[in-house]
Amino acid sequence: MTATFTPDADWLRFHPDPSKPGYTPPPGAVDAHCHVFGPGDVFPYAPERKYTPADAGKEQLFALRDYLGFDRNVIVQATCHGADNSALVDALLAADGRARGVATIRPGVSRSELDDMNAAGVRGIRFNFVRRLTDPKPDEYYRGLADRVAELGWHIVVYFEAADLAERWQLFTSFPTPVVVDHMGRPDVTQPLDGPDFSLFTRFLTENENAWSKVSGPERLTKSGPPQYADVVPFARHIVETFPGRVLWGTDWPHPNMKSHMPDDGALVDVIPRIAVTGELQRRLLVDNPLRLYWEGR
Repeated sequence: MTATFTPDADWLRFHPDPSKPGYTPPPGAVDAHCHVFGPGDVFPYAPERKYTPADAGKEQLFALRDYLGFDRNVIVQATCHGADNSALVDALLAADGRARGVATIRPGVSRSELDDMNAAGVRGIRFNFVRRLTDPKPDEYYRGLADRVAELGWHIVVYFEAADLAERWQLFTSFPTPVVVDHMGRPDVTQPLDGPDFSLFTRFLTENENAWSKVSGPERLTKSGPPQYADVVPFARHIVETFPGRVLWGTDWPHPNMKSHMPDDGALVDVIPRIAVTGELQRRLLVDNPLRLYWEGR
């Protein structure tokens, strides 16, 4: 029997008609943080999920990639699919080498399953510590999984709130892989750049040369709002200019769990030259860094 799913009543669907960006990404540019959802009748959502999204499949993602002027994607497994990576792998196989993936795995995953995901283009796993989206586990749970994927040359993606960094510092600094932080660790952009939380995040990147940051998600962090996201720009620009070889950017399409507004993806692309203000910084952010992490030698 085919499963049917109804999106949450307050679910905001992705923008149906995004603007064409004024900014043109450089050749080879990568949208390094995006998702696919279902479709649920083909790839059912996980029973343990904490939200039910509207479908947002690979065809729509690839059409957006081309429309915005990007060449490749990094598709990140979302919590609504749990540890069933079928929709992710399906999208990777359909991308003809133009996509890589970040999966979710659990203890008991077999080496053959990992090898199959690796062949499809998975290059990392994601640990989510945001309590409204998942139920975080003890540190040893994550260390065991990190050791499994280190053998494959994969990396760890971590998603957390700013206040979680101090609590999980020892865990994050113990991983034997590159560690990529989603959305700059979700800083409070009403606070100054040199405030305690963002200073700790900057220190984390400074002291750990294997740590990377995605300078994505202004729509999640802003208080001043779209389309400029002016309050987020100084934080992202600081990270790009301080750590130019360890930054990534992504749309976060289809923008799961947004409550305040649904961003125009074209407007998000137009934020890029305001956080990476030179052609060299833009090329590193959008081309060199993601290719090095996800494609080179793989």
